[in-house]
Amino acid sequence: MGGLNPHAVEWMWRMQGRRGRVVWLPTFDAENHLRRFGVPGEGLRVARDGRVVPELEAVLQVIARAGLVLHTGHVSAEEVLLVLRRARELGVARLVVTHAMAQVPGLSLAQMQEAAALGAYLELAYLTHLLGPQAHLDWMCHWQRVSLEEMAQAIRAVGAEHFILSTDLGQLGTPIPPDGYTLLVTGLQAAGISQAELDQMMKTNPARLLGLAG
Repeated sequence: MGGLNPHAVEWMWRMQGRRGRVVWLPTFDAENHLRRFGVPGEGLRVARDGRVVPELEAVLQVIARAGLVLHTGHVSAEEVLLVLRRARELGVARLVVTHAMAQVPGLSLAQMQEAAALGAYLELAYLTHLLGPQAHLDWMCHWQRVSLEEMAQAIRAVGAEHFILSTDLGQLGTPIPPDGYTLLVTGLQAAGISQAELDQMMKTNPARLLGLAG
């Protein structure tokens, strides 16, 4: 997309049918991701000196005007909170912290609670449960694992009304997304998460996020 590109966001949502609804900040190209995993090169930054960069400011303005969803990508936990605060100031109403418990961004419980207080949903992804030294694919082994029990503990601490569930699957050699979603849901049930809480995270919250509720 040419980096932080407000023009790409503008034309994405204007395309016929208005099906474009979600904007992700940088993931594998984020400076935080490169630094965290020791990848050489200069990554994309979303903030400098405690402020979002001008390009992101312009992107956030488009997101606010068009009623789009902002996903925070692989930026750092500190950057996530900074971006969320500025996004709210600019009128962005639909916010998601991308796989909040994964190594990137790696939010602490207190940071997840702060993000929730800012109105953001916290994404839990099944892929993070498959990561770690025991993973079946080499590229997955250098990531830290987030167990389903850890996810359940976070849900109980922050509240199901602040979470959405996903898989982040689709890579060659991993389960297909429907199977991964089933394993995520049954695993959270086994960890004590109720059906009502699951319905909130699987149905109600995503519908509100995408403007489908009601």
